Amino acid sequence: MKLNILKFPLFIFISLLIISCSDDDDSTTTTTADPYTLSGNVTADKTLTAGNIWTLKGRVSVVDGATLTIEAGTVIKATAGTGADASTLIIARGGKIDAQGTASSPIVMTSVSDNIQADGTYPSSGAALGVGTRGLWGGLLVLGKASCSFKNDVTELQIEGIPVSDTNGLYGGSDDADNSGTISYVSIRHGGAEIGEGNEINGLTLGGVGSGTTIDNVEVIANVDDGIEFFGGTVDASNLLVWGQGDDGIDIDQAYSGTITNAMVVLTDASDHAFEIDGPEGSSAGSFTINGATIIGATDDCSPTGVDGEMADYRKGATGATNNIYALNFTEGKDVELDASADAATYTAGTLTFANWDIQYPLADDDSVCAGEAINKIFDDKVDASTFEADAAGWAEIVTAKKADAGADESAFDWTFYKQ
Repeated sequence: MKLNILKFPLFIFISLLIISCSDDDDSTTTTTADPYTLSGNVTADKTLTAGNIWTLKGRVSVVDGATLTIEAGTVIKATAGTGADASTLIIARGGKIDAQGTASSPIVMTSVSDNIQADGTYPSSGAALGVGTRGLWGGLLVLGKASCSFKNDVTELQIEGIPVSDTNGLYGGSDDADNSGTISYVSIRHGGAEIGEGNEINGLTLGGVGSGTTIDNVEVIANVDDGIEFFGGTVDASNLLVWGQGDDGIDIDQAYSGTITNAMVVLTDASDHAFEIDGPEGSSAGSFTINGATIIGATDDCSPTGVDGEMADYRKGATGATNNIYALNFTEGKDVELDASADAATYTAGTLTFANWDIQYPLADDDSVCAGEAINKIFDDKVDASTFEADAAGWAEIVTAKKADAGADESAFDWTFYKQ
């Protein structure tokens, strides 16, 4: 073959130029084939931009020193995964999340099976997943360094739902002002994958989260396990809505010592309690506060449809205050319980208190009022070791309509998928 000598140097020059440009680009290329897929550990600051569908694949942890920023209006869809590898987003101790949606552009975390588009809308040809569709992925876990009350007074523990081999699942410490970032206007849908027998992930898990963290305007829809669970910590949270969870709406454990303001729990036929509130496991007592909540039972023509569907259960020596609650649509037998003698004792001691509860009986299909129980039956000390039942008339009453200032301010939830 005849070689073209004149063209050969130009070929070499172009080849070297291409190689040089490729080398320069190495610092900015992603390590995944799809730049919009999250997997493994997030070890450096990363931003999820709006206008794209981001895929969460497997157990993803934002580790110590890294911040995951999620722009308003961003849609994240999680693959299912299996067992311990169910797709889950963990903000580990020392890591941060900056998820600041808005009422008009909330951040949505859902399943790849959801038809939601990158702009947060649904195509005319594809309906949204219903509230009965649960367990398609894991959930969101935020783990901090704030104090918790653990058995044997250990200072840290592995969060439920994450294998003990993954140290990103540790939570607890002594920094009550710890800051794990911001979660605002975020909708978490169709999660709660079971990683083992009876071991599911909550929609939003808050383990040892400190008061420096901001949590407001959060919606959890159709989770297999609890909607939102607080494991110790000191973070305050406001404007929380849980709809159609498979277990409890809002669950408190391990001496959570923050304040929950303006919450709404809507039960369906799969749901257990609106509130399940446990006391400390160690020597540190802590004290929670719930101020202003509306809880709605699952009833059809005066008959309960829920698995258990009760208003609230206080257990294991719970300590704190539950104030200004509006309970609607709970049938006879769906009560507020002091579960055992430890809870009767904290009530008697004045460390477990109740104020301003309004109970409204459900309506039958013909709009007549369903039969209901008296106040001293709705509030039940299971061991009859306190004056809880007799005292209830002092802080609770039966109403026929919602008072203007009772329960949650539902206008705060106009942005949610539940309301729309």
